[in-house]
Formats: sequence, C-alpha cells, structure tokens
Amino acid sequence: MTVLCRWRRRAFVTFALEILLVGGVDAAEISRTEALALAFPDAVITDERMFLTDEQQQRASAKAGGQVASALVARYTATRDGRVVGRAYVDTHIVRTKKETLLISLDADGRLRRIDVTAFTEPVEYTSPERWLEQYADRRLDDDLTLSRAIRPIAGATLTGRAVNAAVRRILAIDEVLRDEGKP
Repeated sequence: MTVLCRWRRRAFVTFALEILLVGGVDAAEISRTEALALAFPDAVITDERMFLTDEQQQRASAKAGGQVASALVARYTATRDGRVVGRAYVDTHIVRTKKETLLISLDADGRLRRIDVTAFTEPVEYTSPERWLEQYADRRLDDDLTLSRAIRPIAGATLTGRAVNAAVRRILAIDEVLRDEGKP
C-alpha cells in the first residue's frame, strides 16, 4: 500500500469519526443580529465599545492564561424589563493564517450560553462543528476549561480548537474583570 493511499484512508477515517463524534463538519456562519436573537430572545440589545485600562488588561490576561492583546472590547448587553439577562462579546483572532470572528454569549452571571461563528476565512474543513461548540455551554472560567480536559479536541482542526478555547477564556476573563468592577 502506498503512502498516499494510507494518507487517504486515514483522512477518510478521521472525517467519518468527526461526523460521528461531533455531528458534522462545520458550523454555519450567521450574522451577529441572528446570533444575538438566538442567544437572547425577546431581549433589548444595546451595543457598546469599551477600552480596558492597562491594569484591567493585565488582570484579564492573567485570568485567561494568555494575552489580552487589545484594550478595545466590543460588547452587547441584553436586557428584559430593565434587567440585564446577558452579555455577548465579539472576538476576532487568527486561526492559522486567516481570521475567525466569534460572538460569545454569556448569561447575567457570566456563564457561557453559546458561541456563534460569525466569520471564518480559513478553509471550511477547519471550522468548529456546532456540536463541538456546544460543549462550552454553562461553563465558567476555570483551570479545566482547556482542550483535553473539560473540552474535547477537534480531530483535524487542532489550531481552530486552540483558537476557540483561547477566545473563550479571554472573553470569560474580560467579563469577570468588568463584573468585578461593577460594569455588568
């Protein structure tokens, strides 16, 4: 059997296992408006741009276990009857060589509600399957929120998995820092 033939068989088996284990190959891109409506039905959504101080950025980086490179934070706040029911943050990062943008939605207490892929410019085979993203639901920032601990890795898309996990940790850390300072 040739090396190419073995490679094709291995690629097919990996692809088939991914479909069986995580329910598909890719997560569909949706608009931020659609994602916010799914995360916070019947809520009033307001958007804001915030700038973290150097100290907030350092605290968030320490909590995330990785650098919060930008002080600019794009956040949406969802309210019902004047009460905050959740927040959503935009995180744009590089996966391999191209950008991915996620909308990461949290409940009022800072637990992760959902992750939506709003832009993915890498090849489609490297996207995060929706079922894989669902394993983040109801999670908080802790030491187990990492690949191969509480989060299963993605077969064939390791860099995407790492990028998504780093984004989730970054957003949860930023939200925690802002809530600690009374900015829900």
